[in-house]
Amino acid sequence: MNSADQYKKAMATYKRELTILGYSKSTCTTYTNMFYNFLKHIYPKPIASISRDDVLDFQHYLLEHKKVGRSYQNQRINAIKFYIEKVMGHDRQIFNLQRPRKVQNLPTILSKEEVKAILNSIKNLKHKAMISTIYASGLRISELLNLRIEDVDSTYNRIAIKGGKGQKDRFTLLFNDQLMLLREYFGVYRPNYWLFEGPEGKQYSASSIRKILHRSVVKANIRKKITVHTLRHSFATHLLEGGVNLRYIQRLLGHSTSKTTEIYTHVCQDNLLAVQSPLDTIDSRNIFER
Repeated sequence: MNSADQYKKAMATYKRELTILGYSKSTCTTYTNMFYNFLKHIYPKPIASISRDDVLDFQHYLLEHKKVGRSYQNQRINAIKFYIEKVMGHDRQIFNLQRPRKVQNLPTILSKEEVKAILNSIKNLKHKAMISTIYASGLRISELLNLRIEDVDSTYNRIAIKGGKGQKDRFTLLFNDQLMLLREYFGVYRPNYWLFEGPEGKQYSASSIRKILHRSVVKANIRKKITVHTLRHSFATHLLEGGVNLRYIQRLLGHSTSKTTEIYTHVCQDNLLAVQSPLDTIDSRNIFER
């Protein structure tokens, strides 16, 4: 079997294993594309002889020539390790690659007034229902797209998230005003299966949601660099500022560890305002006189 045929077979096996092991559709697509790029880089080397040096060489190529970020680079390593460990069956210890140090960047947060301005700028009922649900329930964009009608539980005022990141199920909040908006939306659009449907009853697209948010941010005259995930960050931060326990926020967001959720303590405005500068504790009347 020549190299081209080996690579085609490897890609088919790779996709099959991702599906069998229950990886999400989004992860399957991302990993498959990343592994394909790795194969392009090492071609025509026999695929059975992939080594740690091949992965390190590819890692160096990404850093030096593609200038990729650390998070993106880590995803690439995970995609390749999946093939080496899960498909080829090699021991994990042999391919325990040195990871780039993760840089901890603080998330961009919208104020409550900015969230209100964004929502007020959206006139289309379906668009407003989608964007407000992402913020009000702290959803990832994929979680919104995968919501079914039956996932909205008006009896207990909650939304069921099925197969979230890491294939974990959870419940998150459904507020009364949000429920009223969703009922109004449902009465007008009458979705059949997915809560938010695109043409011909198919799932709404992530790119369309991003465009909706971008237009609303421009209309609201907000200069911050905003993504759909910013709404989720803002949801968590505003809950923390409202006195909600961090552990509860962790459960609502679906984080595996509290360490991930703790990043919001660094951007919580109320915490910052409660801190008194040492300068305020001394008599500074003569310090600033000119």
